Amino acid sequence: MSLSPALDAALSAVAARRPLLVASDYDGVLARLRDDPSSAFPEPGIAEVLARLAAVDGVTVALVSGRGVEDLQRTSGLSGPFRWVGSHGAEYDGPLAGELAAQRDALARLLEPEVAATAGARLEVKPASVAVHVRQVPDRDAAAALLARARKLADSSLTMKPGKEVLEIAVTDADKGSALRRLVDDLGAAAAIYLGDDVTDEDGFRALGPDDVTVKVGDGDTVARHRVADSAAVVALLDRLGDLLD
Repeated sequence: MSLSPALDAALSAVAARRPLLVASDYDGVLARLRDDPSSAFPEPGIAEVLARLAAVDGVTVALVSGRGVEDLQRTSGLSGPFRWVGSHGAEYDGPLAGELAAQRDALARLLEPEVAATAGARLEVKPASVAVHVRQVPDRDAAAALLARARKLADSSLTMKPGKEVLEIAVTDADKGSALRRLVDDLGAAAAIYLGDDVTDEDGFRALGPDDVTVKVGDGDTVARHRVADSAAVVALLDRLGDLLD
């Protein structure tokens, strides 16, 4: 699978720079989106190519996800010298503080009866947020109404993170953009690459500089400079980057 000439040129340009950060969302990028999030396993070849990239001197591979870090590591089965950033950046080098966890649990109790009353809806409690999933709700009007009610019920001080068939309500204002900027600063990175597919990844795209490489996976409006079709194309992109780094 070939990349566009513009994307190939952009990868070639950053491959020569060190330190280099290679960061990616997980669901919809390294793994296909699944109705059951626990079955979102990595695309064939992902584990191998990430290990290949991470073994290059001066290159850091980071997974930046809306999932909690523990869930991300368990579901993906990935292991290696990676940086793990979960809960849209709220889990960065440590778990969420106890007070925020209590606020999250109170939010879950508030939303639970609303979700239970909508056939096919699912409530997910994450380390720093509560997510209302409507992907499997057959009545699309009911799905939209549930997401609207969840917005109204939640405290206005909380952070809304809408996504594909989901509304995530976070008890912190962390986002993937602030997490990426922090990674770049911590590493002293000369260049960065970020791949994402969802609305929350737009924060990550906006956070990086004009000489960095931002890649939208799939359809939809985006501020990313480049686009690939799907997770299979992501494997091809990362393989090409590996060739450039050799």
